[in-house]
Amino acid sequence: MMNIRYLNFPLFIFLLILCACSTSKNNSSQRPINREAVIKRHNVKINNFDSLSSLSVGNGSFAFTVDPTGLQSYFDYFRKGVILGTQSEWGWHCFPDTAGYHYKETCREYEFYGREVPYAVQWSEPERKMLAAGYFRQNPHRLHLGVIGLKLTHADGSPVVPGDITNISQELDLWSGRIRSSFQIDDIPVQVITYCHQEMDLISAEIISPLIEKGQISVFLKFPYPDGKHVGSGCDWLKPEKHSSLLNILSEGTARIDRKIDSTIYYVTLNYNKDAVIKKELAHYFLLIPDRNIDRFSFSCSFSEQKIKTVLPDFNETEKNNEKIWKAFWSSGGAVDFMGSKDPRAFELERRIVLSQYLTRIQCAGRFPPQETGLTFNSWYGKFHLEMHWWHAVHFALWNRIDLLERSLDYYSSIIEMARKTAEKQGFEGVRWPKMTDTTGRDSPSSVGSFLIWQQPHIIYFAELCYRQHKDIKTLQKYAELVFESAEFMASYAQYDSSKDRYVLGPMLIPAQECFKASKTINPPFELAYWYWGLSKAQEWRERLQMERNPEWDRVISRLSHLPVADNVYLLAESAPDSYTARHTYDHPAVLGALGMLPNTRMVDTSVMHATFDRIWQIWQWDKTWGWDFPLTAMTATRLGLQEKAVDALFMDVQTNTYLINGHNYQDPRLRIYLPGNGGLLAAVALMCAGYDGCETETPGFPHDGSWKVRWENLVRMP
Repeated sequence: MMNIRYLNFPLFIFLLILCACSTSKNNSSQRPINREAVIKRHNVKINNFDSLSSLSVGNGSFAFTVDPTGLQSYFDYFRKGVILGTQSEWGWHCFPDTAGYHYKETCREYEFYGREVPYAVQWSEPERKMLAAGYFRQNPHRLHLGVIGLKLTHADGSPVVPGDITNISQELDLWSGRIRSSFQIDDIPVQVITYCHQEMDLISAEIISPLIEKGQISVFLKFPYPDGKHVGSGCDWLKPEKHSSLLNILSEGTARIDRKIDSTIYYVTLNYNKDAVIKKELAHYFLLIPDRNIDRFSFSCSFSEQKIKTVLPDFNETEKNNEKIWKAFWSSGGAVDFMGSKDPRAFELERRIVLSQYLTRIQCAGRFPPQETGLTFNSWYGKFHLEMHWWHAVHFALWNRIDLLERSLDYYSSIIEMARKTAEKQGFEGVRWPKMTDTTGRDSPSSVGSFLIWQQPHIIYFAELCYRQHKDIKTLQKYAELVFESAEFMASYAQYDSSKDRYVLGPMLIPAQECFKASKTINPPFELAYWYWGLSKAQEWRERLQMERNPEWDRVISRLSHLPVADNVYLLAESAPDSYTARHTYDHPAVLGALGMLPNTRMVDTSVMHATFDRIWQIWQWDKTWGWDFPLTAMTATRLGLQEKAVDALFMDVQTNTYLINGHNYQDPRLRIYLPGNGGLLAAVALMCAGYDGCETETPGFPHDGSWKVRWENLVRMP
């Protein structure tokens, strides 16, 4: 363990005062915001079947996505839209490794300043290495835990199809976390109310309809084998022999289905009206049939790694649980109100803000960093990308919900030994954090991801946000090892160029703008600025703990290469003198992050960044960007004082900047939702409202010409 001495009392008080001055939590000149009114005016209302308009309930570590019936009755209809997922942060599976692959088989050595460094990559040949890389890239993958839907029939027993369902009226009530779905079948009304318990991986639903008495409604549960695809539902319905679903009737009104998929085991427990009957129809298909003497039926269904030995919360308990916790969520943390604005885009921006808070709360607030499609459906096999963790989670701190950020930070401590071994294997000091990974922390083989480095300082940024919030020695001690070990890697990764008396980054390096080759890239400006900020902040942490500054870190800080410039604009990399030609002006405009995600430091000349911003705004191929690029651009515009451009960036008319009716950031037919866009939007809006350290302008990201009326409260300034 690291020996950390306590701060002396006067110094600690002085630091508390400095930290208090660096944050801003209230726009005190405004009257309190009517939060319930703001939230409820953006309740989502659905009146038809649309494969991109499904709605979700969740608790941050588990989510359940439904169609207009309030459950997952028509799963196939949404297969190419926003998929009806049932996913958790613990539900993972590996296909059996019948070939006996070893992870080291995925590694290829690359020359790095006179020595060979191994990286886990995707191979095209030989076949053994190609298959090994494919196996470790695909495994583990996240599970779809099971489909729960309504089996609906007409009076003659024929199945109801989506086109038969009329008078659809579905509403997601954000204030209570409730989905209420109303529709008709043959002019007979059906109402379904759906909740997700906020402290258990459990859904509860109540069904109200005369069709129950007619025997035309029952609840089905069906379970798939995983398909292991890069993007999709995760469901393979054609391999029933490869998994098992065992029904156990535990007592009257309680049953459990034991699921076994190769070496993965989990449990599905149900609590329902005592007069109902559950039976197994097929190998992985079950029917929960209500008693026909009633017109109201409810059930709860939990998913768990272990057998649940307590009684499940029923529908009424789950309803009360949601009402309490969602009201507390919306009543605390930050809030923004644009009512009264003249700009016609204000209502839409407010809608995106409210729905992004809801979506990131139910999809991204668990114990692990989330995958880019959250807990809705799989992308990149359900794995998460640590370079995206900034975009998923920083907004929690800026919206004064630091606890939701900190939930996922213990993950870094849990994988630190794995990260240390990676650094050691590659000949570096400290810890090298993975890019595309899972709960184990093992880096998935990738010919791009393995060479990224911009995830390395993220934990320093997260830790600093935590300290700014708590301002205590406990926080310093908790995250010190993560901060210092990350800095050790960063300092050892930077290589000294004696001919120019400077430290350089790369090659082998792929920057955040991933269109550059690892073997040729040197000194991308965002990574240089992040290295400077991260190492400087790590030194500041040492000083807060009354430790001596690390002289090696100081050598790197003082001699780190300047951001590359040509014709008064920053190059996208020093190795790309033709930066602003069509072959490079696409993907993430990451150079803007050097003064956007990051505060102003001696590394950045604001006049050069202003010219760079103007060049990028005019010539970038915006149709070849991603959802978080627009908030990134807005943050840089805000720090440069370009308020109109900040708002315009958030509304750029580009497909990847589309926000669906359910609030999801749509990218393309493959990636129908993209939560880094939602998280990035919230981070940008916090900056645009509350500002940043040293900012003296009120609401610095919005025009002051009377077109915007901006009221905000309880937001936190960015560094």
